[in-house]
Amino acid sequence: MKYRTHFDRQVTVEDVWIPTRDGRTHLHARIWRPADADTTPVPALLEYLPYRKTDWTAPRDAQRHPWYAGHGYASVRVDIRGHGDSEGIPGDEYDAQELADGVDVVNWLAAQPWCTGKVGMFGISWGGFNALQIAALAPDPLKAIVTVCSTDDRYDNDVHFMGGAVLGVDMLAWAGTMLAFASRPPDPTSVGRDRWLPMWRERLETLEPFLHTWLAHQRRDDYWKHGSVCEDYSAIDAAVLAVGGWNDPYRDTVLRLVEHLPEDRVRGIVGPWSHQYPDRGLPPGPAIGFLQETLRWWDQHLKDEDTGIMREPLLRAWLNDPVPPATSYDVMPGRWVGEADWPSAATSWDERPLGRNGAAPVLVRSPHHTGLDAGRFFPFGNASDLPPDQREEDGRSTLFDSEPLEARVEILGRPCVRIRLDSTTSRAHVIARICDVAPDGSSTLVTRGVLNLLSRHGRDRAVEWNPGTYETVEFELNGVGYAFPPGHRVRVAVSDTYWPWVWPHGERGGLTVLPAESAVLLPVRDPASDEGRAPIRFEEPEQAVPLAVEHEEAAEPGPERLVTHDVAKGEWTLQVDPNYGGSRLYPDGLRYDESARETYRIRSDDPLSARAVSEWAIRLRRGDDWDAEIITRTELRATATEFIMDSRLEARADGETVVERVWHRTTPRTSA
Repeated sequence: MKYRTHFDRQVTVEDVWIPTRDGRTHLHARIWRPADADTTPVPALLEYLPYRKTDWTAPRDAQRHPWYAGHGYASVRVDIRGHGDSEGIPGDEYDAQELADGVDVVNWLAAQPWCTGKVGMFGISWGGFNALQIAALAPDPLKAIVTVCSTDDRYDNDVHFMGGAVLGVDMLAWAGTMLAFASRPPDPTSVGRDRWLPMWRERLETLEPFLHTWLAHQRRDDYWKHGSVCEDYSAIDAAVLAVGGWNDPYRDTVLRLVEHLPEDRVRGIVGPWSHQYPDRGLPPGPAIGFLQETLRWWDQHLKDEDTGIMREPLLRAWLNDPVPPATSYDVMPGRWVGEADWPSAATSWDERPLGRNGAAPVLVRSPHHTGLDAGRFFPFGNASDLPPDQREEDGRSTLFDSEPLEARVEILGRPCVRIRLDSTTSRAHVIARICDVAPDGSSTLVTRGVLNLLSRHGRDRAVEWNPGTYETVEFELNGVGYAFPPGHRVRVAVSDTYWPWVWPHGERGGLTVLPAESAVLLPVRDPASDEGRAPIRFEEPEQAVPLAVEHEEAAEPGPERLVTHDVAKGEWTLQVDPNYGGSRLYPDGLRYDESARETYRIRSDDPLSARAVSEWAIRLRRGDDWDAEIITRTELRATATEFIMDSRLEARADGETVVERVWHRTTPRTSA
């Protein structure tokens, strides 16, 4: 990593309040801009988040906002309404108020005397989401965005549902995380000693856990269509640079955006990365000079300079070389490939039947703890994030293996499975995994997909299965770039459970699969298509000087992921430390302590034993002047007919309870 200490333009930093259209609420912003921007205006770049610029994102903000400012941009970090130091109360994620406020911020930035009137937006995850969504609202000054690890489909490619199935692992965990995050107080140094406590109390008294809303919408209805830009890609006028990683759950959005947006306004990059900016150097690498690459994008679309970025391939993708299974890779072996169109003319469908003609029907009836080796839904570059050797998972699934490959097979895109099956129950799931099986039997997860059979005719409806009837279902797996070596086998592993990623239906059932009438379809890429093409290269990572944050190691650090098995009960427990950052001390004297634990329990033979809990504790202190603490607990369980949600929040100031709230909600199981 190269750190820039000097830039061509001197950088100034200021905190400002930005008004919104209601005339009452102001959003707090930090602006890095060239010192001479008052006489030589510059375009503005906006990152718009609920995650608190004064502490939680401060380290990564320091890496990029000053860097952009030093290269001739006003780089702006804004806290969303009701979060961080901004006024107002928190709303639902990506709600109409958040997006309207974002449009107001874009217009306000464009009207400043130091701005040329052109604005870009960028962000990862939440910031990438609302950059896409605000681009679909098309405020005139917004000319370009960079969206990283984001989604165009809030229902089928987010933390709530997958293939129409409830995501037990992040439906609960992210709702619990956001209850804790939304409960954090404003900082007195920004809002004033006399304002922070009344502002905090107002937030706490109006909070409603997201989980209640999300589980009230189990089909793809208007709630999920709001903010899903896949509903109308043509609404986006801004130029879009879409970036993702093969180890991030949102990677398929990049493939859809380069397919559906006009070629003269979109480019895509998919690397081997996790849910991180690709210049941070977190596993798996290699990292790239992401800031330099985005600067080419900004200069092209906000300064009208020909940087050559629109002559890059429509999609630049990392093609992983085969690897033995591991939960972390410092650097993933492979190479960059470029595609001039998408879907790519360099790929063709290789349809491989799961069985020969005359093959007997096979039973799929997996124990309910199948999925414990799925790895983290949101890999962040931690040591235990990625799926380990899949042999145990394979042993709990029904397997369809190819013969040993005679030659290397490269795939790029979204594989599909087509399965002819019957279900013994009216509600069921089918999960398919593709694995690379080495001669020694080790099994590396390549990609996977899920289908809730209730949603086989569309995510907007629930059609129960008629047991005793065969149907053919087809569904896509997550996108991937991977090379299978000669001598290895391509394995398709099929299960009907996948805990805790997929919340089980209320009945214990099973599937019968007809192998000869089922197939996996692989998007096989022809390596000869690279001949004559210039190699794809990126600069080495470069950032501004890091923020001097001191991280405190836990006295007795525990495992990030721990699986235990109560043999007598047949109960399996997965405990997860999401490891977002722990305790740290900031240069302004702020001490931020954070701990979290997720717990998932299930018995192998009982789908109604599934239970998920998220627990958080956060404390913010600055000397003897300020001490705020939040403790939350969120639990989800279910009967055969309803979901049961219990949440608790306690907030303290100087050791005294400010607000204590308890929620108990139930909602019918309609599609889940």
